[in-house]
Amino acid sequence: MYVHLLHQRGPLHDLADDPAAYDAVLAAVTETALARLTPEGNLENPAAGDDIGDTSLGITSLLALAWHRTKDPRLPEAVRRSLGFHLRERVFTEDNPGYPNLTARDTGLPYARYVLAPGAHPIGDWPSTVWALLQAVNVLDAVDAADGLVDDGQYRELLDVAHGYWRWLTEATVFNPQDAANQAIGCVVGGLMLARHLPPEEGEPVRQRALRLYLDEIRARRVRDRGAALPPEHGGAYDNNYGPISLSFLAQAHRVSGEEVFAQDGDTLARYIDARVCGSGFDLGGPRYSEQHSAFESVLGLRYFGRRIGADIGRYAGDSRWGRHAVGADGGVDGHFAFMLVWQIQDTPGWHRTPSTAPVCHQLRSGTVTVSFDDRMTPSVIEAGGTALIAAAVNRQHGFGPVVGPAADGFLLCRPMGAVRVADHRVGGLAAKLVTKPVVGRDHVLRHVRSLYVTDGTRLWMTVICERLGGERYLLAGMPYVAADGDRFRRVADFPLVAAVGELRLTHPQRGCADSFDARGELTQQEVAFGLAADPRGYGDPDAGWRHVRATSALEVGVSADSPVGLDVFAVRYGAVAAEPLGVVCERVEGVGEGEGLVVRAGAFTAVLGVADARGEPGLTLTVGGS
Repeated sequence: MYVHLLHQRGPLHDLADDPAAYDAVLAAVTETALARLTPEGNLENPAAGDDIGDTSLGITSLLALAWHRTKDPRLPEAVRRSLGFHLRERVFTEDNPGYPNLTARDTGLPYARYVLAPGAHPIGDWPSTVWALLQAVNVLDAVDAADGLVDDGQYRELLDVAHGYWRWLTEATVFNPQDAANQAIGCVVGGLMLARHLPPEEGEPVRQRALRLYLDEIRARRVRDRGAALPPEHGGAYDNNYGPISLSFLAQAHRVSGEEVFAQDGDTLARYIDARVCGSGFDLGGPRYSEQHSAFESVLGLRYFGRRIGADIGRYAGDSRWGRHAVGADGGVDGHFAFMLVWQIQDTPGWHRTPSTAPVCHQLRSGTVTVSFDDRMTPSVIEAGGTALIAAAVNRQHGFGPVVGPAADGFLLCRPMGAVRVADHRVGGLAAKLVTKPVVGRDHVLRHVRSLYVTDGTRLWMTVICERLGGERYLLAGMPYVAADGDRFRRVADFPLVAAVGELRLTHPQRGCADSFDARGELTQQEVAFGLAADPRGYGDPDAGWRHVRATSALEVGVSADSPVGLDVFAVRYGAVAAEPLGVVCERVEGVGEGEGLVVRAGAFTAVLGVADARGEPGLTLTVGGS
């Protein structure tokens, strides 16, 4: 029985996004909503128990949009009844017992509840109110574009409630209490959209306040990762689920305001996503969810900024069960995040589908081969031959690189002690990256590790060279983790498309060890990581939990017997049949620049690793063929 990743499925740009496809989505939502509409006007999914304070209003906004596109005569009455329900039953003005983030009590300002019962789970009221504000401004937009959809009294009441939501979010409570940039940027978007509906003397202060909040409370708190300044998600720089949602909010902020800062920051985040995501769309890591990718919530941002930066970031693997809109526990349509569906329907230009060919520091990508590098310029994911390998672990150290000593007590040489240098070269269908870094072992000796990655678009050669280590040593060359399986990713425990110059072995930790990960088991990386995290699943940090893993399944490569004197050379190739000889040779060569360099030859290429230039940058030249 195969084990598949639950949430990473097909690339999001595979979903049809033409007007007819969206009309079909809205038609299905319409029929579901009209069948569900209660006499009181409730459009909530009966199976929902949380994330509920904004959901009926979200369906209302979709019905209003559908009326604009279809003029279905059944919809105006449904919009009025459901809007009346929200205004009557889902607008709360008394403080929620136990809500910990108020800065002013008994304000009487309206807010939306995450859970309806007083005090049941008040921690989620802030994002629920952001969502309710966004649903409200979408309804206001729809009403503005269609005289008579609702009467003046309902419109005025909804506008007052929306303004009250904004004031509650920015005056009565701590801003962004969950340290989640997607929620905070969403609040800014709500303010920018609300400002357009208010009289100028009221709207302009709201607009200015929204811009100041973005600059002072979000942008000023960005976190750096892989050379990019990113809006933080739940205490980390990026999260697979929420990061692309932030990108969608930045896209909408730019669409409605025209402010260049949202475009600049969105471009940065989009390029970061492009660098970390494999060609198949697979990615791993985040402070809230390691493997739970979003779906339609990400479409707007990925499509909008993919066009801006000229990259195919729509390859990002989303959850196809949420391909169009949120669903409830019973699979039925849910209004939560309905605003994202409204916005992506309004964003009519299509996807940019061509990969960017510009060299990127933290990625090497060509054809079906991807190497994504972490902040230390150590691979975090290698994908070749349809299979993705993630960083393996030895003695609680994670990464790709030389290991000194026995497996039980090995020391992994991949953490830099000084400047990391990178050089890129492309020629004749080949792409190469050279990474040099100084590292220090337990013997306190500083060694320079040179890692050369070369790909022809179907195969990847990784050659790692360092000063002679002595004793037991091998290359930790990754842990096979998932393989493409149609529109899913299937868990794997082996990688047959690999060859090495030295001894090649696939090892597994002892079964039953609580702090190890055996790729042959059924648990996913995320499940193990949450089990080792300090907080419960859904609130803990799986990245932090995963760092507690002592050992994993791993590909291990022995040192080449033909290594030059004084050097250890490890050579491995991914993505070709193991029977095909590897034939990588590393030799010293004189007369490279001002001194001695190295030449790495394989059947497909010759790479010259020159000495550093006057600025310390490494030299790299690449030619086709191994002569």
